[in-house]
Amino acid sequence: MNQDFLQTVEALSGEPILLCFHCHKCTAGCPVVEEMDYGPDRILRMVQLGEKEKLLRSRDIWLCAACETCGTRCPNDIDIARVMDALRLEALRSGVTPAEPEAAKFHKLFLFVVQTLGRSHEASLLIAYKLWTLNLLADMDSGLQLFIKGKVPLMPKTIKGRHQVKRIFVKSAEAVAKEQSASGKPAPAQEAK
Repeated sequence: MNQDFLQTVEALSGEPILLCFHCHKCTAGCPVVEEMDYGPDRILRMVQLGEKEKLLRSRDIWLCAACETCGTRCPNDIDIARVMDALRLEALRSGVTPAEPEAAKFHKLFLFVVQTLGRSHEASLLIAYKLWTLNLLADMDSGLQLFIKGKVPLMPKTIKGRHQVKRIFVKSAEAVAKEQSASGKPAPAQEAK
């Protein structure tokens, strides 16, 4: 059992993974479990058992929609979405190529849009994702319906405190750089390949 891996994931996520007693409520409520190889419950068990290589190369950590359903259902209040974030971060830190590169691109673009606009904006994210992946025509019919019904505004609304959001990203980058220089660990991959 790789206790170091368990401790790393618990430290990164801030979640008490050993509290999971595998009731399977998280997996039963997961909207993307059909696409996963393991599901949230087994992911937590694999962390407990220290199955680092298998987990970091897993599609599941990239397929997680971070919808928080699993954490809401957990009787021990484990925020499994935070655990998935920690696993993605550890995969990037370890230089593991994402098993779902398109999902990794989406995560990176989402953060870029939030950093740039101060909030999420679906149209900007969609356009950037389509251009980056060159998957221009997929889902065009449903996307068009969302635009027609006014569900996805074309222009982003500006927010107060946009500069404060940018400061969060700057502080985060500074903290990562400081941690890297102190630990000697390689930087997380800056671009999903």
